[in-house]
Amino acid sequence: MALKYRIAIYNAISARGLERFPASAYIVGKSISTPDAILLRSHPLALDEIAPSVKAIGRAGAGVNNIPVEAMSKRGVAVFNAPGANANAVKELVLAAMLATARNVIPAVAFVESLAGSHDLEKKLEDGKKQFAGYELPGRTLGVIGLGAIGGLVADTAIKLGMKVLGFDPDITVDNAWRLPSSVKRALSIEEVIKSSDFVTLHVPLTDKTKHLIDAKRLAHTKRGQVLMNFSRDGIVEDEAVLAALAEKRLRRYVTDFPGPSLIAHPGVMALPHLGASTEEAEDNCAMMVVDQLREFLEEGTIANAVNFPSVDMSRESPFRIAITNANVPNMVGQISTTMAQAGLNIHNMVNKSRGEMAYTLVDLDSAAAPEVIERIARIPGVLSIRAVPEIRVTA
Repeated sequence: MALKYRIAIYNAISARGLERFPASAYIVGKSISTPDAILLRSHPLALDEIAPSVKAIGRAGAGVNNIPVEAMSKRGVAVFNAPGANANAVKELVLAAMLATARNVIPAVAFVESLAGSHDLEKKLEDGKKQFAGYELPGRTLGVIGLGAIGGLVADTAIKLGMKVLGFDPDITVDNAWRLPSSVKRALSIEEVIKSSDFVTLHVPLTDKTKHLIDAKRLAHTKRGQVLMNFSRDGIVEDEAVLAALAEKRLRRYVTDFPGPSLIAHPGVMALPHLGASTEEAEDNCAMMVVDQLREFLEEGTIANAVNFPSVDMSRESPFRIAITNANVPNMVGQISTTMAQAGLNIHNMVNKSRGEMAYTLVDLDSAAAPEVIERIARIPGVLSIRAVPEIRVTA
């Protein structure tokens, strides 16, 4: 088989993910010229790093704020992520944060370490332990803002621990709503969650809408002694507002996986170095998931978990398949099908889906489209990208 897809790798990607690219059909490496796709984790991808040959970008994780998604949409490049693949890892870290703060584990460890070399260690330990007395989780209320894959798992685990759960997510999907335990109480606002919860955990993406979602105005409603946890993204919580709430004793602790300079070494802050998805299992799951999605897109033209494209699935009924990305405007499908008919091409099967301003069309033809026909379709105003999906049978 002469054709090989070329995959440019940024960051260290799990070997279990990379091995899902069959060597018979893929060239994978860190210095790949004219790649068909890019696979990365946290590397901040600049526009000048994205060659014109790139058809797709895969992020082995959930957030895509390190990828110029809007610019890629204008070029007709699909951007994939791996939602939910790291959900258990983040869930466990949220649980660890609740237990650590409830039982004052971090300051207690620091206290014991400060006694190194003491001659009367046992007495000092006994006298000092009272200041670290904590509380248990059952009966406490956990507020969950964002009830997607991670937030739902956190809510379920908290309920199994005997906690009450108050959830808020105006954009919850039907699937996530079905998976949510029935005992999760629905909050009508973020303020209600903050006002009523002993712990609040955030699980929302960073967008213009969620920038500084938790600010001074909202923290003014904080239930005194609350623990706020941010395992979502830097920028969702306003650091200065948190520091003010800590100083006023409204917040008892702030746990963040994205510490800004002003938070480092603050006694009320438990700061972590972005550990949310840093488990072997999560890295494997994210890599395997996004590799499979890239393969499906390149080999079949189908789309799952793209952040800028609609989900599209169509069983292949012909070896001659065309994939077209275009602006979601009237008569695009008509113009495309008319151009094919004028070239004597018969459409065997077709699917067209849209998402916002973006539309995507898969067409199976009874015969191959000549390069000049593909070029004619590419020149239709509003067509962003077009490719013939090769008849390629890839086996692992």
